[in-house]
Amino acid sequence: MPEIIALLLGGLALVVAAVAGLYLWPVGRRGLSVAPARPLDFDTAIRAAEATIAAEAADPEIRPESRSRLLSHGSRTGRAVLLLHGYTLAPEQYAGLAEEFFDSGYNVWIPRAPQHGTVDRRAHHRVRAGELTTYAAQGWAVAAALGDEAGVVGISGGAVLATWLAQVPGNVVRHLLLLSPFFGPNPRQAPAYAVKPLIVLYGRRVLRDRVTSRGYSLAAVTQYLTIARTLPNPPRRTGLRTAAVAISPLDAVVDLRAAVHLPRRIADANAIPLRVCTLPEELGVEHNTLNLGVDGDEWRRRYVALYEGDPAPLNTAGA
Repeated sequence: MPEIIALLLGGLALVVAAVAGLYLWPVGRRGLSVAPARPLDFDTAIRAAEATIAAEAADPEIRPESRSRLLSHGSRTGRAVLLLHGYTLAPEQYAGLAEEFFDSGYNVWIPRAPQHGTVDRRAHHRVRAGELTTYAAQGWAVAAALGDEAGVVGISGGAVLATWLAQVPGNVVRHLLLLSPFFGPNPRQAPAYAVKPLIVLYGRRVLRDRVTSRGYSLAAVTQYLTIARTLPNPPRRTGLRTAAVAISPLDAVVDLRAAVHLPRRIADANAIPLRVCTLPEELGVEHNTLNLGVDGDEWRRRYVALYEGDPAPLNTAGA
């Protein structure tokens, strides 16, 4: 009997140690803090964007509708914007909003995220945090050269990358608009205490990947959560001039509280207000806050106004 008790106690100790290890294991990744790229001039940036688009056009693995997109007025403009699409999606997600920015005088760059927009619809399962931040940094280097003043819009996982860019020392991100930012999963999907173990077990590929009913790979989703966990705490003051968030109360994917709380801390660090737009439930919009239906034109104009920090009332509400 004493031997059995000793074995049980030993097994319990191993379980406790394993659980404790999951919570104590650091989730930050070395190599995510990409140094700001050497500034480009307008012509070099255009050539870089066009080379990316040409390479994707020559790659049979990339769907034609999902290639990177450049909307240029032909010369450097006063304003430019980088649009970062969401996880599992591709640049076509921004078709309407990109046109709205372009018609407002912006040069617009929408790069395709690695492992996205491919013929293999499961390729995004393999995406890694390091290649996501490298992609974001390269996208910013191009966008920043397209206008005298530049900013970033991101949706879902792309909003995590946009936030990361706005906090990288040396980047001069002046405007930040986050749509349904995925700083954490909706508590109904995964409670807060489970997030770190998920990052360690699936983000580090300790456990075999699982795919949710939405087609989300846990191994991939946790790469975005890893990046979110590397954001500086407290946030840095970087020269940000406007910051805004748009969320939907029907969003079952993201933690809506975190979606507002983290950007608000960044806004506070930069001594600017955070504008929060909560879409009305009757729109029927869920996680994809670019899928706006018949009211799309009106809301896309509101998104541009939010991005610019327009003080005009936009029927917005705090979260």
